[in-house]
Amino acid sequence: MTLSGKRILLIIGGGIAAYKSLDLIRRLRERGASVRCVMTSAAREFVTPLSVGALTADHVFTDLFDRQDEHDVGHIRLARGADLVVVAPATADLMAKLAGGHANDLASTVLLAADKTVLMAPAMNPSMWSHAATRRNRAQLEKDGIAFVGPNTGEMAESGEAGAGRMAEPLEIVAAVEALLDSRPKPLAGRKIIVTSGPTHEPIDPVRYIANRSSGKQGHAIAAALARLGADVRLVSGPVAIPDPAGVTTIHVERAEEMRDAVEQLLPADAAIFVAAVADWRTADAVGQKIKKVAGKGPPSLKMVENPDILAGIGHHKKRPYLVVGFAAETQDVLKNAEAKLKKKGADFIIANDVGPSGTSSGGVMGGDRNRVKIVSRTGVEEWPEMGKDDVAERLAVLIAERLKTTSV
Repeated sequence: MTLSGKRILLIIGGGIAAYKSLDLIRRLRERGASVRCVMTSAAREFVTPLSVGALTADHVFTDLFDRQDEHDVGHIRLARGADLVVVAPATADLMAKLAGGHANDLASTVLLAADKTVLMAPAMNPSMWSHAATRRNRAQLEKDGIAFVGPNTGEMAESGEAGAGRMAEPLEIVAAVEALLDSRPKPLAGRKIIVTSGPTHEPIDPVRYIANRSSGKQGHAIAAALARLGADVRLVSGPVAIPDPAGVTTIHVERAEEMRDAVEQLLPADAAIFVAAVADWRTADAVGQKIKKVAGKGPPSLKMVENPDILAGIGHHKKRPYLVVGFAAETQDVLKNAEAKLKKKGADFIIANDVGPSGTSSGGVMGGDRNRVKIVSRTGVEEWPEMGKDDVAERLAVLIAERLKTTSV
């Protein structure tokens, strides 16, 4: 969606992740939003008001007792004049202040005075994020109606430690902003939908695995589109290099068997959308040590066994969702293979696409940003034109909402 005409108040907390706020401002403004910024004194140790002001093209507010600011805007008007308040990075200190109702600087005062939704993007050391006090504060803030995006798991810029605590990336925050400001109807409210995405990695030894070229872009886009229509989306994702979609509960897995188990544990559900490109086979016995090359002996033989068919398993499951949708990634006889898959797997729809080099005008679906699909059902075939994967996701989400409309929540 566009953010044209939307007014965002961005509160920048103190932390190394404050540098990401500069890109966040740019991303919000390129979507049409106006951005005003409040900076804490600690934030000014990492980025300057001059840089922030240059990107917002507006005054940057820093001091609760600035006579000019209070005369011209005032912290109450500053808090009330936005459509959404975003705190990025949201430090442990800012979270604690709001949870406890403290207001001893401009940022905390604005947060208490705000009558609009507040979105927090936490960023802190993993030990701080996992501390009982922070967990307690987050629980209280969620109870109070504060929305959250992130934090992500990864390496910390300031310490080299790894764990949960990295601030969500700017585009993830933008997606969360868009979702919160989206006033469109929510036809999937109250619906639980499972989505699988990405490849699976089937280990050969500790350093090698069997996989495919799936990027997860289409599956993640579908999960996000369903969430925007109000669904409670549970995304089961194989290993991908893209962020978790905003507003979606994501379960990370590696192997096909793990993906099957995760999906079955999420039942019952109203719908299940199987986008993941699951490896068809795995080695019978992954070895515990790296297989060494021995000169003159040639490659080792690998005994292969078939992986579980997750789509068929759910399509014929005793707790089968009302709507089951599968994907057929083919390089030849696309329609013929998709129709056969529809009958065999117990699905309601098969989304068929050509994943060969000629699959799209841009030269390939897997890893690319565009897709051309055919919707195969028992009533016929509907061919969609080539479009961006986000557009495919939006259109498919509407189709799913229409199909679920006839069932009771």
